[in-house]
Amino acid sequence: MMKSIKNIKTLSGKAVLVRVDFNAPMKNKKIADDTRLRESIPTIEYLAKAGAKVVLIMHLGRPEGKTVADLKIDPIAAVLGKLLKKPVKKLAVKNWKLDEKERIRLKSEIAKMKPGQVAMLENIRFSPFEEGNKGDFAKSLAGLGDIFVLDGFAVCHRSDATVAGLAKYLPSYAGFLLEKEISGLLKAVNNPKRPFVLVMGGIKLETKIPVIKKLLPKVDQLLIGGGIASTYFYEAGYGVGDSLVDIEYSREVFANCRKTKVIKPVDLIVGEKDGKKYRVVEMSGEPHKICGRNEAIFDIGPATIRLYSNYIKKARTIVWNGAMGWFEKKPYDVGTLAVARLVASRSKGKAFGIIGGGETLEAMAKTGMGEYVDLVSTGGGAMLEFLAGKKLAGLTALEK
Repeated sequence: MMKSIKNIKTLSGKAVLVRVDFNAPMKNKKIADDTRLRESIPTIEYLAKAGAKVVLIMHLGRPEGKTVADLKIDPIAAVLGKLLKKPVKKLAVKNWKLDEKERIRLKSEIAKMKPGQVAMLENIRFSPFEEGNKGDFAKSLAGLGDIFVLDGFAVCHRSDATVAGLAKYLPSYAGFLLEKEISGLLKAVNNPKRPFVLVMGGIKLETKIPVIKKLLPKVDQLLIGGGIASTYFYEAGYGVGDSLVDIEYSREVFANCRKTKVIKPVDLIVGEKDGKKYRVVEMSGEPHKICGRNEAIFDIGPATIRLYSNYIKKARTIVWNGAMGWFEKKPYDVGTLAVARLVASRSKGKAFGIIGGGETLEAMAKTGMGEYVDLVSTGGGAMLEFLAGKKLAGLTALEK
């Protein structure tokens, strides 16, 4: 069982290494969405108010073990400072091998920090030893602190040095964000109020199939859209034109989604990629040609939205991951945004609502209704792996 940071008896003067997920979307070297930073504020403030020297560890982008100027953490530190209403010190790393000389230098900088001060280590993925927990990197890094806290749920499925590695060498605890995410997901998986409705879309079928297999016996209805729906119709013999289809998983999709509790679209929005020409295609029981030349399925249709709304409005537990179509492009955003509004309006009271995944959160943000959802999960891949019943490396490390 994971220990909470509330279980730490003495924090004053302790150097606490906190693994957060601040991998925020950037635009013109500025943060486009600070949600992930805000979600970890309660953990950071709790530790700082207790007198800890808080050293945040994060990654940004995919530098693959090399220093990339555009991926330095300076913009993140600046925004976090504004949110905390105090400066956040940046700890530069001169040598990612963290040899004795470098460890002494960094440890000296941390020792000079005042109780309650917050610092941030440079982008940890600049180190070639971080991903996959290579060599003695985790052990060397652990030498900089007294306590380790994991608060980045979005990275807890990784076996990296600062996710699963540090817990081997330091007293380790779960931050408030991590606790909130796990508690919410367990509530849906272990003891869902019924009807339990799962809404699945998107295109990464290798991550969706395990979730469908795990949760299908537990849910009352599964509503599908996006690449899951187009792949299902392809395998069922429909002509889907240029639609996104995952042939590798098409048989598994068909085998699972042909079941009666899986509710399929009754109409679809079919059109050309530029969005200038589109039409509604009604689905019939017999396979037929859905798309013409240069056409693809880009959204669920109006009758499907009405059908799905009937189930969502009756739900008492809702889990949604994945867009219903190409919502970034008008006019193909209608189905996804409709589902977002339905899920939000049904959550908090009437139902326990959970959403997760980058595009799902982006769609909800467009509606401005995210505050009405009970749990907005910061971890797309981690959320799916957790729901699929997989062991997450970071969580396993904390339990030891």
